[in-house]
Amino acid sequence: MATAPKKTVLSAAPAETIAEVAASPAPSAPPQMFATPDPTLTQLQDQFRAAAEKGLAETRSAYVKAKVAAEETADALETSYAAARAGVAAINAKALESLTANVEANLDFVKSAFGVGGPAEYFELQSRFASARLDAVAGQVKAIGELAQKTATESLEPVRAQVARGFKFAL
Repeated sequence: MATAPKKTVLSAAPAETIAEVAASPAPSAPPQMFATPDPTLTQLQDQFRAAAEKGLAETRSAYVKAKVAAEETADALETSYAAARAGVAAINAKALESLTANVEANLDFVKSAFGVGGPAEYFELQSRFASARLDAVAGQVKAIGELAQKTATESLEPVRAQVARGFKFAL
């Protein structure tokens, strides 16, 4: 038994359709899918590129300004810390000096108290000692207070100046 060959799509197509395809002229040039962009598209791309470059330049400028401000702030804080440390050392030295003077004055008073002849002389000696110590302590407190004020002023001056520059820069 003989089997008939299978019909393909081309063999089943009408004869005129095949003839039309065969008779059509060949395309002269392939279609240009990636032709030169439209001038308005090129202008738009240039505008986007210019805006991106401008934004990048402004960002770099802002970064440099922020970096400089951060470095100046760090320097101001270091200067402030150094001034505070030196001031505290001076205050501690002054307090130790005052303590030493007070201990010596108390020891001198005790030595003098053993050499008194009677209670009247002792009360007079104690009265002079208390008056002298009050004056000395008032002077010591004043000196330490002045040192503390000077330390605070010198410690905060670099930070105050940096904050003032920051506000001046922001305005």
